[in-house]
Amino acid sequence: MAATAASTFSVASVSYGSQGSKAKPFNCRFNSPNYLKSFSGLKAAGSVRCESEESFFGQDSSTALRASFAVRAEKPNKGLETCFQPQASFKVAILGAAGGIGQPLSLLIKMSPLVSALHLYDIANVKGVAADLSHCNTPSQVLDFTGQAELGNCLKGVDVVVIPAGVPRKPGMTRDDLFNINANIVKTLIEAVADNCPDAFIHIISNPVNSTVPIAAEILKQKGVYNPKKLFGVTTLDVVRANTFVAQKKNLKLIDVDVPVIGGHAGITILPILSKTRPSVSFTDKEVEDLTVRIQNAGTEVVEAKAGAGSATLSMAYAAARFVESSLRALDGDSDVYECSYVQSELTDLPFFASRIKIGKEGVEAIIPADLQGLTEYETKALDALKPELKSSIEKGVTFAQKKETPASV
Repeated sequence: MAATAASTFSVASVSYGSQGSKAKPFNCRFNSPNYLKSFSGLKAAGSVRCESEESFFGQDSSTALRASFAVRAEKPNKGLETCFQPQASFKVAILGAAGGIGQPLSLLIKMSPLVSALHLYDIANVKGVAADLSHCNTPSQVLDFTGQAELGNCLKGVDVVVIPAGVPRKPGMTRDDLFNINANIVKTLIEAVADNCPDAFIHIISNPVNSTVPIAAEILKQKGVYNPKKLFGVTTLDVVRANTFVAQKKNLKLIDVDVPVIGGHAGITILPILSKTRPSVSFTDKEVEDLTVRIQNAGTEVVEAKAGAGSATLSMAYAAARFVESSLRALDGDSDVYECSYVQSELTDLPFFASRIKIGKEGVEAIIPADLQGLTEYETKALDALKPELKSSIEKGVTFAQKKETPASV
């Protein structure tokens, strides 16, 4: 496409604040008297004008965006033109980067202007993924690492580790069916994380998350480097699905919808708190039940639709990339980053629980209790019902991690 004198792009993200979360439209116009320069697939040049009610990723959008660009004078023969370059400064490692989630997730993270280095690890086929992504004109340098022997080098000095490694769900398979395979994979990977980047944010995607996060916690404890503020179970997909389904059901503008989801990340442990949907909307009892069940079984919906050809890889990659970007913004100093995540928690009598959290430079800054207050009768009963199953999954993970297991090849 030919470049024009001005170009506008519009994207939507979710801004989480103390009063809840709300998606905001964000527009940015790049103008140039002569021609447009290319960055991240967008056309950028002499001036940047931001148009946003709040933030692209938080409340202070204009400040955040401007802070991500450094204006530098061109050589004299370029006149008054300036070049905008992102201040990319964070290293991200994706463990399982050649898989169904890992590949699209790697692409989405490659697009982040905050990432300076993207380390891709898998047991095979990762060189091609890295070569492909390295052609994208975004700031991060892409490096590939194959097999156990290269895992340590992949992890050295990284700020965020994302773990989508493991086998996918197949028709008729529950998340617990994945346990014996994926538990060993996560255990081995976390041991390497503990040895090489113990201070990194750790994002667990590998299912069953209700068990793999406790496994990771126990391994980190055994290594003497456990920091509960930096271990996250990625449950963002449950929120993404809840927002989508509610917007469709109630004919709402999708970017305005936010539904908190608490509990865990499997079946009935996934509890959307529909009574706290923003903007405020009323549901019949049947709508609440139908929506709750659909959100809880959405993964199965995709598995069945793919008829054995895979699971929810694309939507999971999208949701994980959103959580990674939130973590990067927090590390970069954004003081208004809120997401739902499965973390060590004291909100209930369970040691791990998914709820809205505030993320800062050091990890979890606060666990927000508001979404568990003033629940409806349906939500209260559902919360009581999920606890025994979630407790069992947590205990299963802890027991596994405390056993002497033969590490899996990862």
